Amino acid sequence: MEFYDDRFYFMQLYRYAAPIALQNLLTASLSMVGSVMVGQLGDASIAAVGLAGQIFFLLSLVLFGIGSGSAMFTAQLWGNKDLVSLRKVLGLCLVMSLATAGLFLIVCEVFPDFIIGIFSNDPQVIALGSDYLVIFAWSFLFFSVTSTFAAILRSIGEVKLPMLITVSALGLNIVLNYVFIFGAIGIPAMGIRGAAISFLIARVAECCILVLVTYQKKYPVAAKMKEMLGLSLAFIGKIFTPIFPVILNELLWSLAVTTYSIVYAHIGTPSIAAMNIVGTVDNLALVPFMGLSGAAAIIGGHKIGAGDADGAYQDIGRTLGLTALFSLLICGFVFSFKGLIINLYNITPDVALYADRALIILALWIFVRSQNMSLVVGMLRSGGDTRYSLFLDGVIIWILGVPLAMLGGFVLHLPVYWVYLLVMSEELTKCILGLKRYFSRKWIHNLTGTVSVITPSQEE
Repeated sequence: MEFYDDRFYFMQLYRYAAPIALQNLLTASLSMVGSVMVGQLGDASIAAVGLAGQIFFLLSLVLFGIGSGSAMFTAQLWGNKDLVSLRKVLGLCLVMSLATAGLFLIVCEVFPDFIIGIFSNDPQVIALGSDYLVIFAWSFLFFSVTSTFAAILRSIGEVKLPMLITVSALGLNIVLNYVFIFGAIGIPAMGIRGAAISFLIARVAECCILVLVTYQKKYPVAAKMKEMLGLSLAFIGKIFTPIFPVILNELLWSLAVTTYSIVYAHIGTPSIAAMNIVGTVDNLALVPFMGLSGAAAIIGGHKIGAGDADGAYQDIGRTLGLTALFSLLICGFVFSFKGLIINLYNITPDVALYADRALIILALWIFVRSQNMSLVVGMLRSGGDTRYSLFLDGVIIWILGVPLAMLGGFVLHLPVYWVYLLVMSEELTKCILGLKRYFSRKWIHNLTGTVSVITPSQEE
């Protein structure tokens, strides 16, 4: 047990993991409340909001790739005390995020029916989903700014501010959901359109408050415009080369998960409604591991940037052990409360049955999936091992997960919960290869020298 005697590691882990986990816990809990509110409108509304949410899911993961790839640099740069380069990375991250969000917004506004129709052929679901999407999509621009500042703030250890603001925004979203969905204080009930309006207002408030507080409190990321955008092609190239595999990783992974939703939706509206419920529980179940992996990425990145590769290796190992312990607790949680959660929804017996069986599978596979989260986000990202991360997280899912989902859904015509089990097969392969990579130490790369060598005078 001497491996776990390092008090400083646990102090750092608590400092970073607790706010990240708390933010994700409250986010997942409040999202579940919002999902239950929409769930009172029936199966079609649950499916419509869930399918429109797949577009946001796709965008958020691409933005996560941009943000976490940039944070991979900024964590190490912070450990190396290079604030000039850190702010330039922030500027590049902001430009890429806004451009991506703008592209998603245009597509959603011009082709809403087509996008929802990719997932479902149910006319009612397409109509409801399109109405929701054209309002909901305007939140993308504000979310891209929020996600950028939040990612860079977390990478330098400032984890409480993003947590407080995001949770407050979600609380606002829940209040507005009640007002706009069901009607209150003189505002008429708007149903699914009301849910979209409340989400948009909450994201605008979240973005404005985060940026305002960041600059008022003069956090290290409160850069002037010229500090963020004074970029040379040489600097962009050195940053973008390691970041691009992270972005591609998240894009490929999110497209694969979106493909799963297409398969589920084509099995039938009850199936996609059930999997949307499962997805809400899944977000809640993964909360501790988001905290652990996020903290591991910060701690590991700081140590690698400061030249302590052995310390980073030990800390990632400790995190993997703690992840295994927490996964057993979460497995029991899902088994204990799955029935209670399902009963919160106004759904048909078929949807309830599918959701119950899929939640059993979720519980049984949480050990493997949590290890993968710590391996990919905590280990590979902190060590700058982005190419292997791309292979492990972005390629294997297309070799195993997607073909098996299509086989189960389109060829064998299996129930949705058996298709869900098939897609879990890639998680085991990923876990085995990820652990092998950890013990090899090949994932440790110090990136600070690649950007610190470009001084402001050289850029001019």
